[in-house]
Amino acid sequence: MDVRSLQSAKVSIIGAARSGVGIATLLKTHGANVFVSDLQTRDKLVRWLEELEALGIEFETGGHTERVFNCSLMVISPGVPSTAEVVLNALRRNVRVVSELEVASWFCRSPIVAITGSNGKTTTTTLVGRMLADARIGHVVAGNIGTAFSTVVRELKPADTAVLEVSSFQLDHIESFRPSISVILNITEDHMDRYDYSMEKYSASKGRIFMNQRNEDVLIYDADDPWTSRIVPRANCRTIPFSARERLNEGAFVERDQLITVLDGKRSAIINTEEISIKGLHNLYNSMAATVVGQLLGVSAASLRSTLRNFKGVEHRLEFVREVDGVRYINDSKATNVDSVWYALQAFKEPIVLLLGGRDKGNDYTRLASVVADRVKTIIAIGESAAKVESFFGPSVQTIIAASMEDAVVEAKRQAKTGEIVLLSPACASFDWFENYEHRGRVFKEIVGRL
Repeated sequence: MDVRSLQSAKVSIIGAARSGVGIATLLKTHGANVFVSDLQTRDKLVRWLEELEALGIEFETGGHTERVFNCSLMVISPGVPSTAEVVLNALRRNVRVVSELEVASWFCRSPIVAITGSNGKTTTTTLVGRMLADARIGHVVAGNIGTAFSTVVRELKPADTAVLEVSSFQLDHIESFRPSISVILNITEDHMDRYDYSMEKYSASKGRIFMNQRNEDVLIYDADDPWTSRIVPRANCRTIPFSARERLNEGAFVERDQLITVLDGKRSAIINTEEISIKGLHNLYNSMAATVVGQLLGVSAASLRSTLRNFKGVEHRLEFVREVDGVRYINDSKATNVDSVWYALQAFKEPIVLLLGGRDKGNDYTRLASVVADRVKTIIAIGESAAKVESFFGPSVQTIIAASMEDAVVEAKRQAKTGEIVLLSPACASFDWFENYEHRGRVFKEIVGRL
């Protein structure tokens, strides 16, 4: 889009937190007439509203009034679902609705790497950023990872690379967003409540990441994932797979415990898989995807090997907190869906006391039944979905409902014995008790720190 058309345009922004303020600032700087609206009350948005006030940007809190529809463009923050009434109402009125990601991309002069998937987005995005940093290649890491793309897009030089974590909510309202390199890590059940409990709709949302890519662009994808493999044939760009199960003619795979890549006819032995510092099958997939991205961006095999050996992962994802009386406490608060928990449980051989629950997103726990029976000695059910968790797992595994995170950790300490694991891996959203999964993870760590 020609950003000059934004001059004096009336733009409504839904969401007054990080992304909303970022895009409001960007559009205001380019001459748009901006109005910000949020359902939350003022007291929960003080930090962000102070920034809007300092810029002279008008806003409302506690609900969306008729004024939000008096615009030629509505921009929605990542946390606003397509099913929100304000979005549906705008579409009924033929108001153009786009995501913050879409608008920020209008101002981007640099190549974009966009990474999506039901699981592993943050780890892979962070790992790609570390690979580029270690290789001294100019870049920014932003998107759904915690830094709004709109707040950093003006910092990018044409030779830099924007490495973006991208959610399905952001992709639902793109128009021209076009990454040079897109990555789909996997597509498993998540946000089913937002997609009419339809994997077809959810996978189609993920597939929008490549809808504007052309012949010269690249899509990297998990060849072992059935839903991902199903949508990849729709892409109009070069496709490069990665697999932990089979050797490939092109892409990344494992051969005799070595992570191997074959790109443009060149074969590279990157690293012995045992040397990769982030453990577990899911992190092997993440490492393969990131390695292909790194090589396409010019990072040497030696540099990639060094990064893979030294990268310690991200906060709230299988994060070791501390050991108390021989029990290790692990913070996996970012596990907000069933598939994430499945992978988390695979990462440990010791008996596990599992903290599970939160705001349910239409979870089907059937996938966890066998692995929980095999590896979990006790479940501490937390949050709004505690009763559902207890109902499903209670007949087969000791399940105890906790009234708070404090109660959950104390009870977990009582249940766990020397040599065992206490694992917070909730499979649910955090918005019942907490602001977000980061807040949930920090509270867990603070309580564990006091044991």
